Amino acid sequence: MIQSELQHILSKPLNNELIGFEEAEWLYANAPTEQLMIAAHQMRKKLHPSNHVSWIIDRNVNITNVCITGCRFCNFSCSINSADAYVTTRDEYRLKIDELFRLGGDQLLLQGGLNPALNLDFYTSLFAWMKSEYPLLKLHALSPAEVDYIARTENMPHQNVLDALVKSGLDSLPGAGAEILSDRVRNIVSPSKISSYSWLEVMRVAHRLGLVTSGTMMFGHVETPAERIEHLIRIRDLQSEKPDFAPGFVSFIPWPFYGDNTTLQKKGLVKDFPSPIAYIRLIALSRLLLNNIPNIQASWLTVGKTTAAVCLWAGANDLGSIMIEENVVSSAGAAYRLDANEMQQLIVGSGFVPRRRNQDFS
Repeated sequence: MIQSELQHILSKPLNNELIGFEEAEWLYANAPTEQLMIAAHQMRKKLHPSNHVSWIIDRNVNITNVCITGCRFCNFSCSINSADAYVTTRDEYRLKIDELFRLGGDQLLLQGGLNPALNLDFYTSLFAWMKSEYPLLKLHALSPAEVDYIARTENMPHQNVLDALVKSGLDSLPGAGAEILSDRVRNIVSPSKISSYSWLEVMRVAHRLGLVTSGTMMFGHVETPAERIEHLIRIRDLQSEKPDFAPGFVSFIPWPFYGDNTTLQKKGLVKDFPSPIAYIRLIALSRLLLNNIPNIQASWLTVGKTTAAVCLWAGANDLGSIMIEENVVSSAGAAYRLDANEMQQLIVGSGFVPRRRNQDFS
């Protein structure tokens, strides 16, 4: 492909045109990294003309570590009969939420596994109690996988489950559990987990209800480059369906797979984890393909400060949370940490202006 054709494809998002699957596949494989970064940064500047990079203070608390899915990339979960099994108590929540507020945050990222001992009443009671005790607390909670599991065990439609959760205090729905939205991949890495269709369907219902959601991708395990692109386009297509009044996906967060001692690694299914350049290219491609999703987040937690800083010049405009607490990714090898001052210094040192945000990016 000659340079003029390359520039034509790279300029499509700026002209409110969609990059097609084959064009994206070619770009990802062949476009020089510098040109991908420049085009993605131009798109970022179109969507966010200011020089701000957003960030948030929240806390990631796990409701339980019990999960029946047995995902082959997870070191965190355990069986219900394990000596290590737990369900976080209300006294423990009080300690964690009190510390969150002392540190200046007001949002709880609340997730767990698919625990057969926890039903819809458990979650609605928990959320209602939290909002009664902490009226200012924002609940960014559960995931499509958890919502789908509750719906199946309660024999209820997704909408009824989400309605009940929202009424009890749910403010927004994280995009966890997407991994790669290809059932070929999911049959290898998480065969007992929610299908790609069901993940998208839960999010479709959430958008119709007006919930703030996020899209995610965990890449760098058994998927092909084409399946990464398929994932991005399925996210983009779902966003295009949302009602005009709904925010839909307010952000997209890709992160590289961490596989220390995971089943995938032990079975030799993952040979090479994504390099910093591979991550930067994926961020840039995400910004170019997802021109209907306003924010792209670089995952400093999994790639470190240096790579995250480069991503701010490759289409990313958000660095997410300082992560007061995080258990799942760290259990597979991620070891990066930032406090509020370090987060702001990272943004300023990268040539941008820090802006604290809420989950809806206000």
